[in-house]
Amino acid sequence: MGILSFLRKTYDLDTLDTRFTNSSSTSYKTVIEARNDTAASKERAAKWNSRSHPLRWNTTEFYPYYLVIFLAVPYMFWVAYDASRPEDPKYGRYERFLSPGWIPGRKIDASDSQYRTFRNNIPYMAALLVLHPLLRRLYNSIIYPEKVTGQSSRPTPEEADQRLNQRATFDFGFALIYLVALHGISAFKILIILYMNYQVATTLPRKSIPIATWVFNVGILFANELCRGYKFGSMAALIFTPPNEHSLVDSGSALVSWGRWLDSYGGLMGRWEILFNITVLRLISFNLDHYWSLDRRSYSPLEKQIDPTALSERDRVSIPAQTKDFSFRNYVAYAIYAPLYLTGPIITFNDFISQLRYKTASIETGRTIRYAVRFALTLLAMEVILHYDYVQAISKANPVWGDYTAAQLSILSFFNLHLIWLKLLLPWRLFRLWALVDGVDPPENMIRCVSDNWSTLAFWRSWHRSFYRWSIRYIYVPLGGSSFRSAHEAGRSILTYVLVFTFVALWHDIQLRLLIWGWLVVFFMLPEMAAGFLFPKRRWERHLTAYRMLCCVGAVVNIFMMMMANLVGFAVGVDGLERIIAGIFRDFSGFTFIVGACVALFVGVQIMFEIRESEARRGINLKC
Repeated sequence: MGILSFLRKTYDLDTLDTRFTNSSSTSYKTVIEARNDTAASKERAAKWNSRSHPLRWNTTEFYPYYLVIFLAVPYMFWVAYDASRPEDPKYGRYERFLSPGWIPGRKIDASDSQYRTFRNNIPYMAALLVLHPLLRRLYNSIIYPEKVTGQSSRPTPEEADQRLNQRATFDFGFALIYLVALHGISAFKILIILYMNYQVATTLPRKSIPIATWVFNVGILFANELCRGYKFGSMAALIFTPPNEHSLVDSGSALVSWGRWLDSYGGLMGRWEILFNITVLRLISFNLDHYWSLDRRSYSPLEKQIDPTALSERDRVSIPAQTKDFSFRNYVAYAIYAPLYLTGPIITFNDFISQLRYKTASIETGRTIRYAVRFALTLLAMEVILHYDYVQAISKANPVWGDYTAAQLSILSFFNLHLIWLKLLLPWRLFRLWALVDGVDPPENMIRCVSDNWSTLAFWRSWHRSFYRWSIRYIYVPLGGSSFRSAHEAGRSILTYVLVFTFVALWHDIQLRLLIWGWLVVFFMLPEMAAGFLFPKRRWERHLTAYRMLCCVGAVVNIFMMMMANLVGFAVGVDGLERIIAGIFRDFSGFTFIVGACVALFVGVQIMFEIRESEARRGINLKC
């Protein structure tokens, strides 16, 4: 296999996640068995080709689009580089935020604290990625010496339970060690929260579990933020009033000192509360999966004559775990599962237990290697961009945006969003790679590049996808979903979206700018919903080209709105966005640049449409 063929497979959707190329209701075992069925493959290809439109890649319409892309993309990189040159008069204002780089003659912009922390810890995380699965094998060989040969293709229920017991016991023990190493004395605070949530799920009356779960976990989000991780020294200072100034024995002060001494043993990551939000999602998943299982105790894949080793992803998520699976050991093993503990991706409790019990067919060595190569290439791309584009350092230096041209303001803002995308993408993919190596297949969080999105609604299906799917299962569907068949249902649906994105914003961080971001997202969804209602595709069947152009114009508007919402929420805030917009439109050149940007985005959206048409010819519909 040549280099180009390997890269083509590396950047195939199937390498990213088998969920993207196969129906969630189809067992991956069926997919593997159908690989060598040439006749079935041709039949599927003919079926999907008949449904899709002829490809436009090699048409006279697209030749001018290629010219625009050929000119626009290098120009964008040049504008960002030109604003980041050491010769630029504004360079001295942000140079202090730059660090020595590994590319000769260039410094690196590692000013973002999240990416800097990730970058500095890559060697340690890579070591864990290798050592953790090896430790599991060593544990199994010592504790279960007769069972190290692996699971048979069709294990008995006893063999499946044995595999679950092996993995869950190891995960539970490793979770405790991992917590102490990461958070030191604060590991006990986390375990107390986990124990309290477990009691909510298992001891309260059934009808009280959902409300109590949400109240407890949303309350934990606020309490963690307000109490700053419950420092022992701070709690001691609150409990004991200042002692009498004439007292000879200052017992309260001694307790405060002792509390601060305990706080000094905070592990590798003393501020555990910052990353605990992701664990809250798993706590809610456990409680609600347990709650729903109480109605379906008699349901079993075996009783329904379903092969439990060949469950589809939908079955793994929807079929409740067995009663005995909702134990405290399994709960902790799930909530603090080391590869996914810090950043996710998020996997439901039902799915996690199913994968512990039965080895999933979607994990294949070749695909995992290609996934690792893709991660390495993405990391290289991030490093190169940070050596030549200093947008994050520029933003941190409180710049005078009026000193930049309209093109620089627009392109720097555009690149800022891409760097945010990359800094989130990299840890998500590294930790997912760790899980794949360990034998668990969680959902991929990022489907498409941030530049390959034109729909506000579809964007949230591809950005942090595991959180999107979690929100659908545990918030959106229980609230009734959405429907716009009447004014009353439309109002209820909009309220549902507001509630969902309010929780999403509060979950990210309890800040006003993120609440504004969440509400802006809902507000920017409304025009797209209205356009879909006013211009349904079925009315344009005889004018598909005109309909595509109309959709493209709306998509350009959508892209601008999404850029503004994300700049507010994750980059410069409301005030920063106002200054950027004012800088772009301060003179006529700004209007000229915006017109050119609209043309470039129009071309880009046409390419996005055609990418999705090409996927449709392969039977792929990602709905984003």
